[in-house]
Amino acid sequence: MREWDLWEVFVRSQHGLSHKHVGSVRAADAAMALENARDVYTRRNEGVSLWVVPSKAITASEPEQRAPLFEPAADKVYRHPTFYPVPEGVDNL
Repeated sequence: MREWDLWEVFVRSQHGLSHKHVGSVRAADAAMALENARDVYTRRNEGVSLWVVPSKAITASEPEQRAPLFEPAADKVYRHPTFYPVPEGVDNL
């Protein structure tokens, strides 16, 4: 018997908020994954929207890739708010 595919589940708790990863389910297809996700992760009306994504469709970086992947951003000081002078009288920028 073939094992069902693994699906990652994302739930939006309220309109206007972002979807957040809440866990995984196994299912034979996308429709079944949505049903399983609903049954497992929204039993108490926690969400207004569900996304299910096949786990094999996700590409992720490895922790060992942290330095070459993220360090180039540290060289661009203009991306930090401390680079810009704040005019006098401006309390909230």
